[in-house]
Amino acid sequence: MEEELLTIGQAAEYLGVSLNTLRRWDESGKLIAIRKEGGAHRYYREKDLEIFSSDLFKFASEWIKNNSEFPGTFYCQNSDIFRAKLSKMEYLLMEKPGFEKLFSLIVLVAGEIGDNSFAHNIGRWPDTPGIFFGYDIQKGIIVLADRGLGILETLLQVRPNLSNHMEAVKVAFTEFISGRAPEKRGNGLKSVREVVSTQPIDLFFASGDAEVRMQGSDK
Repeated sequence: MEEELLTIGQAAEYLGVSLNTLRRWDESGKLIAIRKEGGAHRYYREKDLEIFSSDLFKFASEWIKNNSEFPGTFYCQNSDIFRAKLSKMEYLLMEKPGFEKLFSLIVLVAGEIGDNSFAHNIGRWPDTPGIFFGYDIQKGIIVLADRGLGILETLLQVRPNLSNHMEAVKVAFTEFISGRAPEKRGNGLKSVREVVSTQPIDLFFASGDAEVRMQGSDK
């Protein structure tokens, strides 16, 4: 039986990109289309699209470094879209056996990091607004990224003596930035650190040339 193929229009809808994006990806070798013998039309296997769209880290990294295009299903232009996608992820985690006590904490961590991107870049995005938000429930991976100002640039407004990204990230994860301690604004990453340090959740976080790597309590 001949394998059923998707048209370029169906593939574009599957990935959430334009037809021209798929044509460019085909020409550059990033996502090569199938052409039936003697034909010029582009076709795609659904399995190939599934594998292509599963490489979350690569998509996020290339977007951060080069503003490369990625499947639109991972793009959250504003916080409302992000919150809607976060709620969908929460539902999927609730349905996953063994996550009854953990799902809300995973959502808290992802929510804090995503909200942080919007809160500190609103009206000040250098180029592309919004964030990358993708996840693979089966692999246990969540990826968030933005092309915003970064933690150093943000904190210099209240901590002008900061001299590099490493200092800024350390402050963000360990100190209350606002003088009003109960206030959540600017202190979300502290709660992220507290959750990760006491739960079986790993974290890799980067801003500028600074990186934070934390292993969960089960390591």
